[in-house]
Amino acid sequence: MKRFSGGSPTREGLLQTRRDSPQRQFHDEVHRSSGDSERVLDEIELQQDRGKQSILGQWAQRWFGRYHASARGYDDYKATGRGRLPKKGRKRSCPSRYKICFITTTVLLGLFLILSGSGALWVYKTVPEDGLSPPWYPSPLGGTVKSWEESYRKAAAMVQMMTLVEKVNVTTGTGWSQDLCVGNTAPANGVDFPALCLQDGPLGLRFADHSSAFPAGITIGATWNKDLMYRKFKAHGLEAKMKGVNILLGPSMGPLGRAPADGRAWEGFGPDPVLQAVAASQAIKGIQDAGVMATAKHLIANEQEHFRQSFEWGLPNALSSNLDDRTLHELYLWPFAESVRAGVASVMCSYQQVNNSYACGNSKLMNGILKDELGFQGFVQSDWLAQRSGVASALAGLDMTMPGDGLLWTDGKSLWGPRLTEAALNGSLPMERLNDMATRVVAAWYQLKQDNQTQWPAPPPKGKGGPNFSSFTDDKIGLIHPGSDDKTEAEVNQFVDVRGKGNSHGLLAKQIAIEGTVLVKNEDGILPLSKDGASKKPDTANKYMVGIFGEDAGPGDGPNACPDRSCNQGTLGSGWGSGAVDFPYLITPLKALQSTFDTETVEITSLLSNDIPVEASSSLLHDQDLCIVFINSDAGEGFEAWNGIRGDRNDLYAQKGGDKLVKRVARACGKGQSNTIVVVHAVGPVVLEEWIDLPGVKAVILANLPGEESGHALADVLFGRVDASGRLPYTVGKSLSDYGPGGQILYYPNGVVPQQDFNERLYIDYRHFDKEKITPRYEFGFGLSYTTFEISNLTLAEKKPKSALPAARPDIGATPPSYSTEIPDPSTALFPRGFRKLKNRIYPYIASASDIKRGKYPYPKGYHEKQNPSPAGGAQGGNPDLYTPHLTASVSLKNTGSRKGKQVVQLYVSFPDGVVDTSTGDQIDFPVQQLRGFEKVELEAGESRNVKLELSRKDLSYWSRGLGNWVMPTDGKFTISVGASSRDLLVKAEW
Repeated sequence: MKRFSGGSPTREGLLQTRRDSPQRQFHDEVHRSSGDSERVLDEIELQQDRGKQSILGQWAQRWFGRYHASARGYDDYKATGRGRLPKKGRKRSCPSRYKICFITTTVLLGLFLILSGSGALWVYKTVPEDGLSPPWYPSPLGGTVKSWEESYRKAAAMVQMMTLVEKVNVTTGTGWSQDLCVGNTAPANGVDFPALCLQDGPLGLRFADHSSAFPAGITIGATWNKDLMYRKFKAHGLEAKMKGVNILLGPSMGPLGRAPADGRAWEGFGPDPVLQAVAASQAIKGIQDAGVMATAKHLIANEQEHFRQSFEWGLPNALSSNLDDRTLHELYLWPFAESVRAGVASVMCSYQQVNNSYACGNSKLMNGILKDELGFQGFVQSDWLAQRSGVASALAGLDMTMPGDGLLWTDGKSLWGPRLTEAALNGSLPMERLNDMATRVVAAWYQLKQDNQTQWPAPPPKGKGGPNFSSFTDDKIGLIHPGSDDKTEAEVNQFVDVRGKGNSHGLLAKQIAIEGTVLVKNEDGILPLSKDGASKKPDTANKYMVGIFGEDAGPGDGPNACPDRSCNQGTLGSGWGSGAVDFPYLITPLKALQSTFDTETVEITSLLSNDIPVEASSSLLHDQDLCIVFINSDAGEGFEAWNGIRGDRNDLYAQKGGDKLVKRVARACGKGQSNTIVVVHAVGPVVLEEWIDLPGVKAVILANLPGEESGHALADVLFGRVDASGRLPYTVGKSLSDYGPGGQILYYPNGVVPQQDFNERLYIDYRHFDKEKITPRYEFGFGLSYTTFEISNLTLAEKKPKSALPAARPDIGATPPSYSTEIPDPSTALFPRGFRKLKNRIYPYIASASDIKRGKYPYPKGYHEKQNPSPAGGAQGGNPDLYTPHLTASVSLKNTGSRKGKQVVQLYVSFPDGVVDTSTGDQIDFPVQQLRGFEKVELEAGESRNVKLELSRKDLSYWSRGLGNWVMPTDGKFTISVGASSRDLLVKAEW
């Protein structure tokens, strides 16, 4: 989630941004006049004419090109993002990005002045010809679902007794680093509602000690194991609970993975909506079964790091992701729908714009789609500094702002806080909306039973609960409000070990890493290895010689050498950014291999470098009987950069000369007569073409991002202690261009508001490869095993006949709470007498009642237009009839090999030809096939089992833009295909 661009300043220093920008001045003026700050976003940020910005795009490409991809002089190039305050004795040099941003902003300002002087203010004042997101008001009330009814009843009773400032406290963060977690709300003391702790992230607990560094989301996706998905996040949730975290900022399902070079796609589970949705749903169930609120993030179409946030790249605006309604529903929204259906407590809106409206101020997304169509009952929180307006964002459906700071970091000027109080008092924010915002937060707290003080003791001074760690120091004693001028210290780190009895969570992490390791090549059955050596030597007096090569095999400078893991050194266990954690330990491949091979019969030589001296070739390579090469490819969140990689990867090749290393070793190992095994750790697909077909390369393992138990998991797979059961959660192409125009990162801005058009629509990853008939190196869902399987006897059982539309939207299952809409007396919101204000901390209080002026507020366009409820809605996740099973597919799976193993049975649907949407006359184009279900099954040698997979109405429907609903084709035949990968579909049947 966050960090500067995703969220917040790094541990090494807090972000200092320009305080004299036109935007800042405009927002301050709006704050003084009405408590809102939308106008500059409406007039300056959202209304750009992309067609007239080409001159800026051409200039920007020339300018940004100086600092892009090949900027090898920036090895230590860092942009400050969200992290901890500096530790004692640690210094950090001024990052080069500040200089770049300063120069870039200066040039942009100069260009703006030149253009304005020549009458070219169109850059800031004209409206786009298309792409604006339509309005959807008012924000639907929570409390309409039966399963949340009791929680809303309790929440209503509490909110009814809250004062205005307490409601603002519940919905506004206290400011970055003002308390111990990365996000913190203030309490409502009058009703005993506690301050809430929000903490990253999807991989583990960021900034926490004695906690686990689990495998990344992309590795979990590669397991295709629903049980492991649940168990991982249940353990993750338990760790969060034991650390006093109320709200876990994960799982991540956005980015989905549109572009394989996307810097943060590794936090999610793969670029297929169904795989993402299943994993996200299991994750949410796991986290919330532990009693912690989960967060589905980032809503939505947040598909690259470049230009995702205002001013991070020297531009005044974030980019806009522009996509049509069908693409939104069938790809990017699908995992969020399943998350809501699973009862997720919170959804995080993303940084960038969607159809030229900021996601955290987009009423169509938050009100119309999330809260009405999907029936979301929890609260929407902003990514860290993703909120770009005040009242307007509240009206659009935002319920909580994080971390509380406004447009700039740590200046104490929130877009809500006292501004929200003023807005309620002057009538610009309806009390009904504020009440619903607070009620949604409190109801989620009750829904997860966090009112149980046996499980959740009250924070000090009333109890000993709350967070028992600090995100801003590793010392036992530290500041309790580190971002303020308060010097009060206490025991902020209690060093509670939350990794389970006997490090049981480490064992779970190992199992996930094992099943997330994908064997893609295994010629001549070279794997599994023998601990005594892969083969017997003619001269038994000599040991079997094994050479291990590559920096990725070893420890480097340690797993936590760089802030937020923002450098590629040593073995790669995680990407970087707010989704990364501090490793409690990291088992290297070298250590695990050394402890596995029998040293009585095997001699191991290692060179933990990607550069092999020419003079050392004979001794290091020529004498080896087996060579194992380790290479990698890293990326992360855009607030950090490493070696010219500014979040998103610049290409899909192995980094640090990895391809050259493999070729060197494979050609010289045993003088060209010995075998080479290649292990790749990476954040996503890696192009292997330079060496994959070399005769010496006999086996290739894609181990993804395995977390703390990396080496142990890899050794178990290499030596066959377990089956190789990982399957690719993405397509491995032969080049980056294979992924098509939609698979590319927008590296250079094409306007003051960069426009990223999702013209590929549904065709990403394997869908694109299938449509364009491109042969990948390894297809989506592919992976080898140490045994063999047979899939046969596909049968279909109709459970319900075809019908075009789902049942009518049902009536609400519960009645939302209602409150008095009377506006309180402004005097009730004044700072208490003698109140001590901490520097830069966000408070709900106002300084003077006389400042409150009633007036006519300029509500957004469409605010007073009545919206019809979506026919696709009616329950959590949408119309409940969408999830009615219509078809059951059954297949026979047999293990035809000689050992126990696991196979992933994958079901794909091909829609009928010639489908026409009768509401629009559109010919509907469908992907060749789409994943709609899967099961991972373990079988003993010779064992058979019948595997059943159900297909729901939604699985067999497309989104109609004309009807605003899901439509099932009733003419023609569906083809149901089942197999071992997207291109190994062994059995088919029609329906």
